[in-house]
Formats: sequence, C-alpha cells, structure tokens
Amino acid sequence: MRPCPLFRSLIVALLAGSALAGCARRVAVAPGAEPAAAQGGAYVAAPAAYSADWSKSYTLDSGDRLRVSVFGQDGISNTYLVDVAGHMNVALIGPVQARGLTTLQLAQAIADRLRNGYVREPHVSVEVETYRPFYILGEVNAPGQYPYVANMTVETAVAIAGGFTPRGEQSAARLTRNVHGQSFAGKVPINTPVQPGDTINVAERWF
Repeated sequence: MRPCPLFRSLIVALLAGSALAGCARRVAVAPGAEPAAAQGGAYVAAPAAYSADWSKSYTLDSGDRLRVSVFGQDGISNTYLVDVAGHMNVALIGPVQARGLTTLQLAQAIADRLRNGYVREPHVSVEVETYRPFYILGEVNAPGQYPYVANMTVETAVAIAGGFTPRGEQSAARLTRNVHGQSFAGKVPINTPVQPGDTINVAERWF
C-alpha cells in the first residue's frame, strides 16, 4: 500500500531538513504545504513550506509533561502532566484542554482562564519538560515504549530497542504519526527523524 500524499509530503520534508542541516533534524509540517510526487521510487522534494524547528509547531498530547510558569503566582506555577483525555489539571482553574495545542496556544488558554476572575494581568509561559514516549514494534530485540530522546532517528530508536533481530529489515521501517489529529503511516528510511508519540514498526525481511 502506498502512503497517502500528505504523509509523503511530511516524510520528504523530514529528509530535506536532515540534508540541509548535515545531520538528523526534526521537521514539522506547515500549513499550506503541497504534497510531493514520487518518481522512480524516490521522493521528490515539495516546496519549502516547512519549519526546520518542529518544536515551535509541536502539538501537545497525552504523556507530555509541561512546566507552567505564571509570573508572581507560585501557587499555580508547577509541572503538569497531560492526561489520557488530553487535559492538564492546573491549580486554581482546573482542567485545561492541552491536546492539539502548541505551548504558545496553551499558555494563551491558561492566561485567558486566569484573567476571568483570578489574576488581573497574568503572564504565562509553558515549556515541555519531558516529551511523550515513542513506540517501536516488530523485528527488534526489545519492542515496547521508550522515553523520547532529542535528535532521534529510526535507527536510534532501533538501537534503544536492542537492535534488529536476525530477520529484521534494516534499510527501512513503517512510521505512524499523528499530525493535527489525523494518523498517517508510511515506509521510511532508517535515517528519518522521529518525533514524540511516533510508532515505528520494523518488518521481517525477505531473504
């Protein structure tokens, strides 16, 4: 099964970011990006409508641990975990929806809630303290869930999971990623950057 055009576009952007930086870089899809075309089994780069720093457009989800700082409000400033429902239970104001928001959008949402009868002029910042884990399945020696590590690639993830089994395909893997609430999957080279929450599946190779 061929990957959908949007996922092809995402993968091309990831690989392009890696080449430009001279090392593995994480790249996030930007609004208005055009899908890439495939020619002769190789992907052709789409227009440069992508961010080289995916963390700026990274959207939050369950498992992310966040540091919320509210100037002059020590009772609210704390570390919070995004729960399975995608909410974060913030002191004083209660549950706040975090899933699908960037850290800047979440900071604004918290400030708006605080401004509604709690703090006159709240100054709020949110940063990711610990990213949600990634998952690796299939032909690796220790499949499972692992903490996300900065600058990861599929190859790094395989190493963390104990390496390939003797039957594992070592040139590519299937990567599943949620982008703006939608799930996309496709076969990618092992030097493809990994983002928090990704699921990697290493297939059995055919001898």
